[in-house]
Amino acid sequence: MSDQSAIEWTDATWNPVRGCTKISPGCKHCYAETFAERFRGVPGHPFEQGFDLRLVPEALELPLRWKRGRFVFVNSMSDLFHEDIPLDYIKKVFSVMRAAKQHQFQVLTKRAERLEELAPQLELAPNIWLGVSVETAAYTWRIEHLRRVRAGIRFLSVEPLLGPIDGLPLAGIHWVIVGGESGHRARPMAPEWVRSIRDQCRRDGVPFFFKQWGGVMKSRTGRVLDGRTWDEMPKIIRGAGQPAEARGERRVHLPVGV
Repeated sequence: MSDQSAIEWTDATWNPVRGCTKISPGCKHCYAETFAERFRGVPGHPFEQGFDLRLVPEALELPLRWKRGRFVFVNSMSDLFHEDIPLDYIKKVFSVMRAAKQHQFQVLTKRAERLEELAPQLELAPNIWLGVSVETAAYTWRIEHLRRVRAGIRFLSVEPLLGPIDGLPLAGIHWVIVGGESGHRARPMAPEWVRSIRDQCRRDGVPFFFKQWGGVMKSRTGRVLDGRTWDEMPKIIRGAGQPAEARGERRVHLPVGV
């Protein structure tokens, strides 16, 4: 958990839950699991229990103490809609996000069915972005669940991109992130897969963010696609957090109190 992050599309991470379990091919080489398991058994370490799922109630109010507005990736080390996380606890997380109006919270899940199921019981707000992970064409069904949720901004994380997705359903989607897998066991990502998604986003007016090529040494492969970086994000309407009619804007940092 940190009020700063090296993740290209966010400013900070907040983990009121730690740990998860694998449910689809994108989870195979989970970076969060690899990191957490390094510290299993280390007394007093936040990941003393490795990647076992556990609630972290002492972290719930952390974003309320960050006064400067920022983008906050929620549960970078877990999945808020994991089936073993009680609804009452998820409601507490949403309550904090609603109260911390100075931030834009980015909630990403692979458990799209539970997201849709629980959404009517949650207090959604314009500063809470909801997204799903889609690693191959076989998992585009997650997008249908997301589209039925009344979120201010709905987004897709197509990472790790493990195959071509030529018919990405983008109606009702406000932002798409694409990235390749990294680490010593990284699976390859073909440039034509990335270009296809970029072109689909440009056709439909959806901001496109290319995070990385990945690979064994992601610092060497970088994140340049066809001669430029792609850092598009939804434009935020001041005071509302809703996506603007104009798409493809650069990220907008909101001043405190907006």
